[in-house]
Amino acid sequence: MRKEQIINNNWLFRYHDGSEYNVNIPHTWNNEDGQDGGNDYYRGTCFYEKNFTAPTLLDDERLYIEFNGVNASARVVLNGKEILSHDGGYSTFRADITDYVKKINHMTVEVDNSKNDRVYPQKADFTFYGGIYRDVKLLVVNKHHFDLDFYGGRGLAVCPEINGEDAAVWVRTWHNAKCGRIDITLRDADGKVVGKGSDDDETIVIKKAHLWHGVEDPYLYSCEATLSVDGKIVDKVSCNFGCRSFRIDADKGFFLNGKAYPLRGVCRHQDWKGIGNAITKYHHDTDMAIIREVGANTIRLAHYQHDQYFYDLCDKYGMVVWAEIPYISEHMPNGRANSISQMKELLVQCYNHPSICVWGISNEITISTTKKADMMDNHRVLNDLIHEMDPSRPTTLACYAMCAPFESVGHLSDVVSWNLYLGWYTPFMWLNNIWVDYFHRRYPNRCLGYSEYGCECMPNLHSSFPVRGDQTEEYQCKYNEYMLKFFDKRPFMWATHLWNMFDFAADARNQGGEPGMNHKGLVTFDRKIKKDSFYLYKAWWTKDPFVYICGRRYVDRAESVTTVKVYSNCPEVTLFVNGKKFATKTGDKVFTFRVPLNGKTKIQASYGKCHDQIAIRYVAKKNPSYRLSRKKANGGNWT
Repeated sequence: MRKEQIINNNWLFRYHDGSEYNVNIPHTWNNEDGQDGGNDYYRGTCFYEKNFTAPTLLDDERLYIEFNGVNASARVVLNGKEILSHDGGYSTFRADITDYVKKINHMTVEVDNSKNDRVYPQKADFTFYGGIYRDVKLLVVNKHHFDLDFYGGRGLAVCPEINGEDAAVWVRTWHNAKCGRIDITLRDADGKVVGKGSDDDETIVIKKAHLWHGVEDPYLYSCEATLSVDGKIVDKVSCNFGCRSFRIDADKGFFLNGKAYPLRGVCRHQDWKGIGNAITKYHHDTDMAIIREVGANTIRLAHYQHDQYFYDLCDKYGMVVWAEIPYISEHMPNGRANSISQMKELLVQCYNHPSICVWGISNEITISTTKKADMMDNHRVLNDLIHEMDPSRPTTLACYAMCAPFESVGHLSDVVSWNLYLGWYTPFMWLNNIWVDYFHRRYPNRCLGYSEYGCECMPNLHSSFPVRGDQTEEYQCKYNEYMLKFFDKRPFMWATHLWNMFDFAADARNQGGEPGMNHKGLVTFDRKIKKDSFYLYKAWWTKDPFVYICGRRYVDRAESVTTVKVYSNCPEVTLFVNGKKFATKTGDKVFTFRVPLNGKTKIQASYGKCHDQIAIRYVAKKNPSYRLSRKKANGGNWT
């Protein structure tokens, strides 16, 4: 039976300048210089070395080495022999090292995130952290085992199809035992057996299946496959799966299990402040808890394959996922093979996750593409590949803002979304109305969504009269209030994904007075501050009652009467000023009060058992720290 050993500790890291020190995996060498701006973080080759004792193998056992994420290219040398190489920084890859292993072994991993024209991504608005940033494992398996050599998969594919009250679960396995016997066991969430099979390609019916219904009821079954040779079980693999159906309608949006289920959610980058992409389960769990708190029911996992643990969390908590590869910003004619291999890895490794409902082909690929014919052909190849490998899920892609509605790339995938920042990069939020309504009239049978929208926000910047480009917390609120109302009036939009849930590193940026960052998140890079807009979305998307007073960081106000805004999903809010009842208002999510200021003022908002309070004060002159200097305000975008 297979055994797994994580070998993350005690690696020797050798930097490009010759310096070396001990590290534990996960690790990146760009956790500082990839977040400080200047677009000058080190992209090149570094080395990781490790001595390890090989596990004792029986005569009929094999040993594999597995890497869950090395960015971007890896070359692995064991005891002086190159055993594998891999291009692509976000997926699992492995190799059988049985024939090269000794009792005491020396392994060197050459990791390269340098610029080239063949491995995606090369141009994008985020930092390409170099390093071994996910687990490294040794796997001991019987010589007869489920397939470990096909694009990082595990030799098990599960695809349920809903038929009335039942689910026909199509289970396929791949292994290397010519005379082996397969046994399939399906269990419900309580561990009760609900179906069995005994074939490499088997359809097992679950009667009156309990459906996986998003955040409302993310019910999971499990599938276990065992491989027996000569009556002895020699290998076992398993996965969770969910029984669900979905469809996307050009007029009515997304349907889950036959019911309208508007997809309203966020995009997520995986990196953290000071840590980069070298994150642990703690960081994944924290991100998921915050996303659940805001009330999202869908996540676009941008712009690459995320950790399998996070897909598991999406399954567990009912998030509908858009999964994609980093085919982004600039088509590279020499990168076609890499785009295909990364897509195959994504499909094979993530196929069993019920949370994933669409496969993303590319993101903003027309930003700087000159070889358009080759780019379109590359897209058609990927689109056909997805349909061939997984006909159960539609394809999608995210079009660049400057990609016109009639551009051919926007009509290639099964459904489409646009990255539009109307009201941020361009004036006038009402342009969203014109653009989307025109597209829907012109292409009434084309399913349209927003894959990105948003605006920058620094929680230390404030204004009573926010305007586009000022980076204030108040403008982010103003913008998102408009966008949420806009989406409510357009139920035909199949999905909307806010950019972004969290601030993230983009070393080429210099905006908001903090170089190296994209500040469009609802939460700061360190996950410590939930910006005011976070609570706007929470009011829109959640049911558990709460009240939240905006402007708690906007303390100094040079005005005798100030606007106090409350976000709440309650039907009314009562405001108290310095302990005295000021006013009660009924409303819908956004409650606005005009409050006189005279010195320090304590403000409390209440509804039933829900309370919140802040303290602000009148000042004679505006606090200059609330406003960016002209030099900082005019810093460069990443392009």
